[in-house]
Amino acid sequence: MTALPELSGKVALVTGASRGIGYGVAEALLARGDRVAITGRNEDALKEAVDKLGAERVIGIAGKAHDLDHQAEAVARTVEAFGRVDFLVNNAGTNPVFGPIADLDLNVARKVFETNVVSALGFAQKTWHAWQKDNGGAIVNIASVAGVSASPFIGAYGISKAAMINLSLQLAHEFAPTVRVNSIAPAVVKTKFAQALYEGREAEAAAAYPLARLGVPSDIGGAAAFLTSSQSDWITGQTLVVDGGIFLNAGVG
Repeated sequence: MTALPELSGKVALVTGASRGIGYGVAEALLARGDRVAITGRNEDALKEAVDKLGAERVIGIAGKAHDLDHQAEAVARTVEAFGRVDFLVNNAGTNPVFGPIADLDLNVARKVFETNVVSALGFAQKTWHAWQKDNGGAIVNIASVAGVSASPFIGAYGISKAAMINLSLQLAHEFAPTVRVNSIAPAVVKTKFAQALYEGREAEAAAAYPLARLGVPSDIGGAAAFLTSSQSDWITGQTLVVDGGIFLNAGVG
């Protein structure tokens, strides 16, 4: 059995972390000795993730990210279990629609914003008041390259991620100097969430990237670990694009 890393004394709350990018972030933070609370909609999937990550240092809180009671419960239970909540990683998100925004059902647009943007603000507010305001810490919002460029056929998602990037700027300004707030904008990462973008044609999709592969959750986990570490103590209000070099191809051809 691999020995657990020495405890760092820090605690993180990672939303939408039963699989995919959120799970990769939780793994990275655990690997450096943090204790971690994770959230997810599916209680069984969340329990499985907790068991895999290590129940001695991880708790799971099931619920929907946009639910105010769930947000309050997640923050309260993190503080109750671990005594603090230094870091918040807002990863929970949804993208239920594919098509032009000219025909977008506005109720669907509202759902996307409620989950991707408003819930991130809610978690940030609650984490701030519960611990960070008086004790410091860092927030990382998982955005997307769809939020920094046009994103045909996933426009609602892209607009919400652009809003999330601006949310990071607003929070960074308001929460300084106590709390640093940054965002990460990944390109396509191999997760169930993004499967439709590469399934059955991964080699073709990867060929567009100068680094010749799609992302994996640990790529984003490493970036989140950096942005919540002392190595990034003078970085706030920034968006770190983690894209395998895909933007290098902009305007080529």
